[in-house]
Amino acid sequence: MRIAVIGAAGFVGRAVVAAAHDRGWRVHALTRREWDIGAGPLTDPPDVAAVVHCAAAVTDHGDPAPIWRVNLLGTRNVMASFPGARLVHVSTASVYDPFTPTVQVSEDAAPVRRYLTAYAASKAAAERLLARRPNTVVLRPHAVYGPRDRTLLPRVLSAVRGRTLLLPGGGRSRHTLTAVGTLAEAALLGCTGPEGVYNVGDAEPVVLADALMELFAERGLDVRIRSVPTPIVWAAAAVAELVAGPERELRLSRYAVSHLGYERTLDLTAARTRLGLDPAPTSMRGAADW
Repeated sequence: MRIAVIGAAGFVGRAVVAAAHDRGWRVHALTRREWDIGAGPLTDPPDVAAVVHCAAAVTDHGDPAPIWRVNLLGTRNVMASFPGARLVHVSTASVYDPFTPTVQVSEDAAPVRRYLTAYAASKAAAERLLARRPNTVVLRPHAVYGPRDRTLLPRVLSAVRGRTLLLPGGGRSRHTLTAVGTLAEAALLGCTGPEGVYNVGDAEPVVLADALMELFAERGLDVRIRSVPTPIVWAAAAVAELVAGPERELRLSRYAVSHLGYERTLDLTAARTRLGLDPAPTSMRGAADW
């Protein structure tokens, strides 16, 4: 099978390219160097059966313009460039309601009307755009982790102070985490499987603090997790956002608090029964090499 992978140099894109090569598929790997998706449609797109769209601007604070440019305008340009191909779009579980816990949430619960970040809002807008396109698969992973992670793992490690990590509610909320290999497998299944929207994640939810302690142990780090009341951290994040303004990166944001302090678990029934995804349990084995 011949596919194109957009965002092929990124964390998820690399995993998709590797998984496709393992299947013996021919891959056209498109990086930002080959194509700035926000600038316009691709002038000479390859002839492919499917496109896996992994490119995204991922941040929970900062100037919203480049985020919308990549996540919404870029998706529109991808659609225009490959009108006849199956399109597999890697979205995010951030399209679910950030103001309430999401407990075994099903795909029909999003998009919603209000979001905390341009990232979530732009990804939801891209999904609304794609809903009008036939021959499309949308994947919604949560907290993607694994080798070459340049977003989640560095952020967790940078939040450790001395030997202590402060987490809303002590990190006792349950989460459906998503191994990058599982997401790559879902993307390839989406190239030939039934169109639709699918939650993607590991086999069963885990307690966030337990997963993090396994991560720290794998990396040989002696870290203690301490609890901070979620409402207090939420209020502090709101003040930090107000003081910083929209164009500065923040170490603490309401978006981060909403994902750390509330349950974020996904119903994987559709991915299992319709796509045929068989995810493995959450594991931080090998994290020392990530």
